[in-house]
Amino acid sequence: MIRLLMRLALEMGWRPDNPTFGIKLMRQKGQGFADWSEKDIAKFEKRWPSGSKQRRAMCLALYTGQRRGDLVHMGRQHIRKGAIEVRQQKTGARLLIPIHPKLDAELKANSNKHLTFLVTEWGAAFSVAGFGNWFSDAARKAGLENRSLHGLRKSAARRLAEAGCSLKQIAAITGHVSLREVERYTAAADQERLAREAMKRLR
Repeated sequence: MIRLLMRLALEMGWRPDNPTFGIKLMRQKGQGFADWSEKDIAKFEKRWPSGSKQRRAMCLALYTGQRRGDLVHMGRQHIRKGAIEVRQQKTGARLLIPIHPKLDAELKANSNKHLTFLVTEWGAAFSVAGFGNWFSDAARKAGLENRSLHGLRKSAARRLAEAGCSLKQIAAITGHVSLREVERYTAAADQERLAREAMKRLR
């Protein structure tokens, strides 16, 4: 955060230099954003019924596996033959993601005529940060703490792994450049699936 503030101060002419330039970030160990469990997803769906903007946002995240910066730009103009065309902001990757039936139902229930599927209560496009905050608030109202949009990206990858998809198939949806990152996202799902398969063979 200080790094961002110093960069802004330099751009605005409030400082002659950026004292954080060249300082390496500390590596942080941990699992990052929490994956949404199936119970979490069901709880959110119970609070936000089909047709609500909150449910539409969740379905876009869960059934495309995209980052919030890509979700805020999605609109009807990106639909091609039953799929959503995405050009990822972070990587520049171009993806064509088939539309899941549940997502299709939510998009068809959307009555707004804006260029994007998701807009603020004033009809304006969401900023990336504003969208993230709005969604986190919706999760809290559903009784879910520490649940974010990025966690749904992890859940999307987990569900694909549980369905038996390969790392490359999962990356074709999420747009990950590194298969190692996909493997990290899906490690728990793969472990459980492989363990169950192993026990079936043992029996």
